[in-house]
Amino acid sequence: MTNSTIMLNALSPEQLSNRGSPEICIAILDGLVDMAHPCFEGANLTRLSTLVAGDTSVTGSMSAHGTHVASIIFGQPGSAVEGIAPRCKGLIVPVFADDRLKASQLDLARGIEQAVEAGANIINISGGQLTDFGEAEGWLENAVNLCKANNVLLVAAAGNDGCDCLHVPAAIPTALAVGAMDASGKPLDFSNWGQAYQNQGLLAPGENILGAKPGGGTVRLNGTSFAAPIVSGVVALLLSLQVQRRETPNPQKIRKILLQSALPCNRDMPEAARRCLAGRLNISGALTLLTGGNMAEELTSVVDGMEAAGCGCGGGIEPVVKTEEKLQQSEQVAIEASADNTQTLLGEVNSSAAQARNSTAVVESANSNIQQNVVQSSQISAMPNQTSNLVTASQAPSELASLGELVYALGTLGYDFGSEARRDSFKQLMPAASIAGTTVPANPYDARQMVDYLGSNLSEARSLIWTLNIELTPVYAIEPKGAFAREVYQILQQLMSGQIQAEDSEDYVERVSIPGLLTGRTVKLFSGQVVPLIEPQSTRGMYGWKVNTLVNAALQTVQTGEGGDEDAMRRTLGSFLNRVYYDLRNLGKTSQDRALNFAVTNAFQAASTFDRAVANGMELDSINVEKSPFCRLDSDCWDVKLKFFDPENSRRAKKIYRFTIDVSDIIPVTLGEVRSWSSPY
Repeated sequence: MTNSTIMLNALSPEQLSNRGSPEICIAILDGLVDMAHPCFEGANLTRLSTLVAGDTSVTGSMSAHGTHVASIIFGQPGSAVEGIAPRCKGLIVPVFADDRLKASQLDLARGIEQAVEAGANIINISGGQLTDFGEAEGWLENAVNLCKANNVLLVAAAGNDGCDCLHVPAAIPTALAVGAMDASGKPLDFSNWGQAYQNQGLLAPGENILGAKPGGGTVRLNGTSFAAPIVSGVVALLLSLQVQRRETPNPQKIRKILLQSALPCNRDMPEAARRCLAGRLNISGALTLLTGGNMAEELTSVVDGMEAAGCGCGGGIEPVVKTEEKLQQSEQVAIEASADNTQTLLGEVNSSAAQARNSTAVVESANSNIQQNVVQSSQISAMPNQTSNLVTASQAPSELASLGELVYALGTLGYDFGSEARRDSFKQLMPAASIAGTTVPANPYDARQMVDYLGSNLSEARSLIWTLNIELTPVYAIEPKGAFAREVYQILQQLMSGQIQAEDSEDYVERVSIPGLLTGRTVKLFSGQVVPLIEPQSTRGMYGWKVNTLVNAALQTVQTGEGGDEDAMRRTLGSFLNRVYYDLRNLGKTSQDRALNFAVTNAFQAASTFDRAVANGMELDSINVEKSPFCRLDSDCWDVKLKFFDPENSRRAKKIYRFTIDVSDIIPVTLGEVRSWSSPY
């Protein structure tokens, strides 16, 4: 019998009950997890449907990575791998597929949004993408900001490149980054130490971390990937303690406490100062700050037991790529899954000088063929689930909820063939085209030729994969169904026709709005990219528009009352429309995103607001969307707040205008009158 087992057996049932509360939810964003592994028997785990398909019995590298990470947190007492917080609820959100070993930042953002909506309190991501300055694409940055807005803590691996460098999402300011240390508390050579981590990063055990492997058995691995779930598990225990004390779980408060209580590295290792990030995980200190010392001793003993039993790792999969090889890959742009082991969860419980007892295993290497802007996972990555506090007061009508999730997205239309055979069949059927008097063979990639062909053969529109793109990136596939399918295909053909017109044409379409339902199905494009499928229910809400056209219509509606400057109003309204599309671009899936997208489509409502502000020489400062405190029964209402400032007088009070949008139906609607007030901020 091992020392760790003896320590666990010495704990009373009452102490063991502290190993997590079922009210606390942790989401693991990683590879597939073998939920049939004996260590998960009795665990409260739910797998969410994502773009990653496959059964949990597969044994690929990403499944190995995901299973290992999940077991560090959810391995059940008495099993071969005893996790840190086995009684907490777990959400398994696969984002890394065994056949791709990487995911785009867009796909990772989708997973984060799913976790938040599913009620995660913590999201664990044992992966990341190496960047120059810690910059992230808008998709990912918005998703991480959604976490903070919903008081969900995102814990992410710092990366295993062994350099003064940053990975996203760990480097995004609201995340909690996790680096790896050995059993003595010394930073491991492969653990990254970029500048952003100095204020928002912790070291946790990351060497020889015990975890489960698909198909049964255990393995020990190294990496920041396995240090991250250790921290996520500790956060879950501290949140569980808040629940036990009848306090409201507050992940952002726990983040602050962990950073404040972090211990510096040993003084005899001055060269490791920056590598130590903000400090080493200090469970005892965090408990003292959280409870005022009242429960620190009791929970510390529980942590010791858990740590020795479940996190002390044994057995290990050989890293896919050795540490030296990983260093050679540090310039590749990919979000690599770090495989940190959660063996010694709470190694610093007993005293401020205590070191973490078990080190987590180093994250296995990422694929060498990594493409830019992809989230890659070479070992197992996990993200704690977050709880969404955004839409708690209202739900979508039950008849819609039973069909799928609502989407109201903005973008441009595109089409795809899915395969060479389908592309060639179009080339064979389409007539030759005449260009400047010269007859040329049909080109199915020429949107003009395709529009003309579909105009005469609308039934062929069903053979295309229609896509909604944002900045040339396909984010959804569109597949009309039901009684109005033909009418929807006709609208798609007409909108595509508008997109190919000259920009000064009255028929030119700059962007489209597509409302519909997500039913969980996916489509694989010719490029290999997998995207979710939207099903428009009818032609309602499908619009094609151009900024200038909307501005003109809005100006005619409000007639620039109060003596407003038409040129200034045109500029301000155009800025509003463009900012939503470019700066605030989103997937149109969350309630607040649908409210924002509808606000930009229904520009007439915004124009009535701009009319008053611009007439007083003010310009648009910011756009915010907040849950509305007032709403109808069984509705989902959001306030879009527009703040204006005087560019010539910074002391002048800012003007805030608010209009409310109900997004409980496929087509959102505005409610009530526009409200306004002044604010000094």
